[in-house]
Amino acid sequence: MKTIKILSSSSFPSSVIPIRPPKSSSQKPIISLPFNFNLNPPKSSLASLQKISKNKSKFKLSSSSISIEPITNPSSPETEIEVEDEKFDWFSHWYPIIPVCDLDKRVPHAKRVMGLDIVVWWDRIEGKWQVFDDSCPHRLAPLSEGRIDQWGRLQCVYHGWCFNGAGDCKFIPQAPPDGPPVHTFKKACAAVYPSFEKNKIVWFWPNTNPQYKDIAAKEKPPYIPELDDPSFTSLMGNREIPYGYEVLIENLMDPAHVPYAHYGIMRVDREGGKPIDINVLRLDITGFTAKQDRGYNKFIPPCLFYASPFPPGNGSPSSVGSKEEQPETVRQRQMLLIFFCIPVGPGRSRVIWTFPRNFGVWLDKVVPRWMFHVGQNLILDSDLYLLHLEEHKLIDVGYNNWQKACFVPTKSDALVVAFRKWLRKYSGGQIDWGTKFRGTLPPTPPKEQLMDRYWSHVVNCGSCRVALKGLKILEVALQVISIAAIGIVAAVKQGFMSSVAVRTTIVFMAVLCFAASRWLSHFIYKNFYFHDYNHARR
Repeated sequence: MKTIKILSSSSFPSSVIPIRPPKSSSQKPIISLPFNFNLNPPKSSLASLQKISKNKSKFKLSSSSISIEPITNPSSPETEIEVEDEKFDWFSHWYPIIPVCDLDKRVPHAKRVMGLDIVVWWDRIEGKWQVFDDSCPHRLAPLSEGRIDQWGRLQCVYHGWCFNGAGDCKFIPQAPPDGPPVHTFKKACAAVYPSFEKNKIVWFWPNTNPQYKDIAAKEKPPYIPELDDPSFTSLMGNREIPYGYEVLIENLMDPAHVPYAHYGIMRVDREGGKPIDINVLRLDITGFTAKQDRGYNKFIPPCLFYASPFPPGNGSPSSVGSKEEQPETVRQRQMLLIFFCIPVGPGRSRVIWTFPRNFGVWLDKVVPRWMFHVGQNLILDSDLYLLHLEEHKLIDVGYNNWQKACFVPTKSDALVVAFRKWLRKYSGGQIDWGTKFRGTLPPTPPKEQLMDRYWSHVVNCGSCRVALKGLKILEVALQVISIAAIGIVAAVKQGFMSSVAVRTTIVFMAVLCFAASRWLSHFIYKNFYFHDYNHARR
């Protein structure tokens, strides 16, 4: 492994999440994460991991707050901030919904976050994405099944009620024009969630109470400047996951499963398992930081998990805008891995991933996004079924009995243990869904349905939707050409077409087109609908 270097940085406002490289030049941190990322690139492609910034001062880290002593027990973080009766409020934080690149401004989009059914739609009057409760105040029909009318209002297609971006009802077709203005009544208004676009993602605050209308001026979600930096490329992806938020985060925090669960996909050796030294440095209600032999990890609840080759520092934010002179090779090689893990409901979650980098930018301009998603979805599929079944076993054991039921004696599980400890300490061992759910999981469907890619990803991805449509058109075109060629050979027996060589060429072309259409059909099914992963046969 080669040394990963990173550009040190000058000062940024204290509301960002700073990450500072170690002073020792002999340190060689290499990151290891269970995702579609080549950890052994050629010399020309070796990248450093960029640093994350954050706009919320309560998440600010300082070197004085981080213990440098390693822990001896993976289940016991070295440094914890003890605050009596301190509990994490799941409904008092910003949540990412979906990348803007996967939203269509022409239609409303139905989503679910924290058990709340919401509708995301583009308000062209205000020029922003709005997030409403997905219920019409008239008869509770889903507004996500509606449309955006010619005046830019969200219209419920059940009875035609229309709403502006503030949730005000602007028109009730059934109300007589000379009668009382019932559309102005408070009960006629749609419930509006605070929302805004940041880092190319739509965020919302899960409370429609008017007192939170201007919450964005007081509270901010994590901010990552690299995602807005034009010198970086940052392709995004998202997928609905048929297991819960807790298991999703654990999976991303677990580097030890990669050689086994993702064998044959990533460049890993199935017998490459080895001890991994992971030490949790600090744990409190704002999350935890951990160091492993290949870098550092940070969990910022409720959704953000990232990894870096360097530790959080004091007042040393992202290298973007740094005035400090660094070698040219350092400034040209920067990369960051980011995961947003979103709780949807019991047994349901959503992941948004992005790997911003400032090298090889041309590649993302040439290769369409859906081609990257093919491999990334395969990685998610390779352990999806076993994680779904694992979650059901964990539920049978009970939230508070996780550590009794699971034997985690090695430091390779330290991140997972730390997350479970954080969850138990600040949230009673589980997500507080309010009054929405009782904690039961949905039943396990057939494997083909559980691992379905179309409804879990393709319909929610702007690039894959377009690619699937184009590939299906190409498949039909190849079949038409094949049939037409055979028809021409059969119908024309005189003139130029009477030549044996010409007729043979046309028949060969027809067979080739038919074979290509069959191959394309198989490719479409495996990459856009269902691709099984059998560990025993690999």
